[in-house]
Amino acid sequence: MALDFEALETAVRQRALTLASRAVERRLNAERSDYAGPSVPCACGQTARYAGRRSKRFDTVLGAMRLERAYYDCPHCKTGFCPRDRAMGLEGRSLSPAVTRMVGTVGALVSFKEGSDLLAELSGVEVGAKQVERTAEALGEEIAEQERRSTEPDSPCEIPETVYLGIDGTGIPMRSAELVGRAGKQPDGSAKTREVKLCTVWSAEGRDEKGRPVRDRGSVTYSAAIETAATHDTDREIAPFWRRVEREARRRGFDRAPRRVVLGDGARWIWNLADELFPGAIQIVDIFHAKEKLSEVGRAIYGAPGDLATAWTRQRYDELDAGDFDSLLTVLGTYQTSCEEARKAVLLWAQPTPHALRSLPGPWPRDLHRGRRSRMQDRRRSTTQARRHALELRRSQRHPRTTMRKAQRQIRDVLEITARQPTLSVAASNYLISQI
Repeated sequence: MALDFEALETAVRQRALTLASRAVERRLNAERSDYAGPSVPCACGQTARYAGRRSKRFDTVLGAMRLERAYYDCPHCKTGFCPRDRAMGLEGRSLSPAVTRMVGTVGALVSFKEGSDLLAELSGVEVGAKQVERTAEALGEEIAEQERRSTEPDSPCEIPETVYLGIDGTGIPMRSAELVGRAGKQPDGSAKTREVKLCTVWSAEGRDEKGRPVRDRGSVTYSAAIETAATHDTDREIAPFWRRVEREARRRGFDRAPRRVVLGDGARWIWNLADELFPGAIQIVDIFHAKEKLSEVGRAIYGAPGDLATAWTRQRYDELDAGDFDSLLTVLGTYQTSCEEARKAVLLWAQPTPHALRSLPGPWPRDLHRGRRSRMQDRRRSTTQARRHALELRRSQRHPRTTMRKAQRQIRDVLEITARQPTLSVAASNYLISQI
């Protein structure tokens, strides 16, 4: 009879884990050092009294354990707690820290049901799909709180000469309960998605063989959430997403960089944010959306896609890649009275005017915010009156949009799980996004 080695090793592993679990359980239960006396201070400021030992079941990577802990009860705030739970990272949880980390990992990669199955298959740990979801939401709240509190620079390392900050948004499918009352693009006016807004910061001091900037390894960080970016001039506080961008920029030293560049797709809310928070920064429409806009103009001029539209668009691409901005704007200007898309492109890109663009010195546009201080420098609201530059002037200076596109793809990939499990809440969504 052939030996079923897979069955053998699986059984031996399970037996070994069971023995280890029992040994650790006995060792912890025999240890009574968590008893801190007849009374201890409570978080409410009063005194909690010892109320005996309480047992609780925990799921660990070794298997289930039932641990006994000293329990203290506070008659003032009507709550109880176990000092050992706090010390071991078990307070308010039934999963050990190691299992919590495993649950968070699978919860960020696949659906909650698939995550539950993966845990059982790969580690032998049985965690239900609902528990995976609850844990993901709890982790999301912890990460969000930590992100809000942490505003100090990540490291004291030298700040690169140029630091880039990209801002964008992408739609993700959500469960129906999260879409109630929201207008959308469906025929009946309803919505199937909500927009995740994200910012990413990176540097690109290196160059490839053609002399084009290349992202510095390990320099890319992301911060994203389902948050509003709407802010009115009369608001006392800026929008939540603006605060998120501000925190990420401060952590990465963007506000202290010699040269700051904000990349966006041309949406007005992005430029408003950049004007308010980073008034001295260079504003650039990324090359991907610039070419996308040129394609829209070509289709609007020539109608259905054809040889003429393709040839016209490719010629505009070449002008853009070569940095021949004057020729590009001149051609677009000839169509702006008869083509709405061309007019929008001219309005988007010709600020400052084509004549002013010819006078822009050096490898980057002139700082049109000279003399102004940003909100990140003095924490005061500044008047939004900055003009913007739309595109880099030369191909060798253009930084590809790969970073932002990658962030959007990652968000979409992670949240594709909603197609298989349409029960994702905003808290769970934000946790998954934080794992990118």
